[in-house]
Amino acid sequence: MTNDEIEILYVEDNAADVELTLVALRRSRLANRIQIARDGADALDFLFCQGLHANREFAVPKLVLLDLKLPKVDGLEVLHAIREDNRTKMIPVVVLTSSNEQKDMVESYKLHVNSYILKPVDFDQVEQVVRQLGLYWLVVNQTPLPEGPSAR
Repeated sequence: MTNDEIEILYVEDNAADVELTLVALRRSRLANRIQIARDGADALDFLFCQGLHANREFAVPKLVLLDLKLPKVDGLEVLHAIREDNRTKMIPVVVLTSSNEQKDMVESYKLHVNSYILKPVDFDQVEQVVRQLGLYWLVVNQTPLPEGPSAR
């Protein structure tokens, strides 16, 4: 892995959730490079090297942690875009959301989310969930390499 490769793209608009998750990730020592996207549009720009991220060399993160209720572009649209592009469709995507709505869960799985997790409210539970996610998706799980630079 080069120094510029992102291990986790964390897409979350709630600043408190971002801080809690970052603290948990730092304590677990499983991920060194984390990119935060505060809305769905920024996540798509980052992933596909456009907008403010147009100068970034294309490289997929090892994991996307994705909230569903996002400004600009919602999480389901981000997930759909990830799964539609040959370069990104194999990235493990974990929905980490406060939405307990059955329709959100069903839509996420229809779009081939790898996991759907309700955000814990207690910090100790957040830390435990984040540690387990990081251990599984970054250490245990094996992901195929992207198919190359071909566009959709």
